[in-house]
Amino acid sequence: MSTPSEPGHDRSEPDLSAIVGERRQLINLAYRLLGSLAEAEDAVQETYARWYAMSRERQEAVESPGAWMTTVATRICLDLLGSARVRRERYVGEWIPEPLPDRTEWITGPAGGGAEPADPADWVTLDESVNMAFLVVLESMTPAERVAFILHDVFRYPFAEVAEIVGRTPVACRQLASSARRRVRAAQAPVVPAAGQAGLVRNFKEAWEARDIEALVDLLDPDATMIADGGGMVGAVLRPVEGSERIAQYLIHIAGKAPGLTLLERTVNGLPGLVAQHAGVTVTVAAFSLTYGRITRIWAVRNPEKLRPWTENVQADPAS
Repeated sequence: MSTPSEPGHDRSEPDLSAIVGERRQLINLAYRLLGSLAEAEDAVQETYARWYAMSRERQEAVESPGAWMTTVATRICLDLLGSARVRRERYVGEWIPEPLPDRTEWITGPAGGGAEPADPADWVTLDESVNMAFLVVLESMTPAERVAFILHDVFRYPFAEVAEIVGRTPVACRQLASSARRRVRAAQAPVVPAAGQAGLVRNFKEAWEARDIEALVDLLDPDATMIADGGGMVGAVLRPVEGSERIAQYLIHIAGKAPGLTLLERTVNGLPGLVAQHAGVTVTVAAFSLTYGRITRIWAVRNPEKLRPWTENVQADPAS
């Protein structure tokens, strides 16, 4: 597992630029822990609020501000994960982690205007620890498993430090991470080269545009599953669609109901995916999981609240 960034170094004094510099590390950590950029931003904002609420004397007494902020942000995320199950039970339909665009597509201002990368999208490192399949597996873990695993296996914190952050013994944290690791291995699909993934997604896009149901069925694994997340705000299937033929039929049905839909090939959480736009507005972001040359999972996010990075800041299709 790659490491998005290293833990903060010790500092004798809380330097302002160094404190602000911790934000990228915290956003990366919080997004992986929560699966939601909006919630990650809130958690990091709360962390900074707690830091600045302290007196200067208390700040100076903190041996490592970076470590302090990581601890606080992680505990905030742990509390949010603890209440997430209740919130998920009230959620309308299936809940899918919030998809992220590639950093080169996330800009402020008009496309091609030379604007600076937006905050905080340019800070989220898109690697295997944020692809949609991985985030979905994280959702199956207990909050403690998820935190221990992310801190140790992704961010490379020693178990002694993980124990201090989560308030458990190093042995307990090691066991939690080991349990989480088994979940990841059990769900792990064979690695497909990036070029192969892009080619398969492109073929899927073309078959969908052509309304070629036979081609779609051939591209899908017979036991494929499609999950749509509308959050009760837009029309979406509330239960997974299972089987290649049923998925293909559903997609053809959608194509018939939305003749003005435009499909764009985009990077979704670091891997090839598709973005559906209607009248120039992003309405769906789809991520894929592939196995042995066929599509096994499709995650289609339609909840407008989860598409903020795509509707506010992603540049338009260069070909349009």
